[in-house]
Amino acid sequence: MKPLVLVGILLAGIGGFILFRGLSYTKDKNVLEVAGLKASVEEKRSIPNWVGIVGLVGGIGLIVAGAAKPKG
Repeated sequence: MKPLVLVGILLAGIGGFILFRGLSYTKDKNVLEVAGLKASVEEKRSIPNWVGIVGLVGGIGLIVAGAAKPKG
């Protein structure tokens, strides 16, 4: 199998996962630090759907480009 097709399948799979299931991550943020006492907040953020759409469309494009037979 061509490397371009494999990368396209991987990218389309990740994009589809983000688009249909969603993907989130947590980020620790130090809010206050006074004399050895730390207060932090854990924020949960999600990856926007447009990232999944771009990944899915880009992956499909790579699959089509990799599967096309060269002319000549």
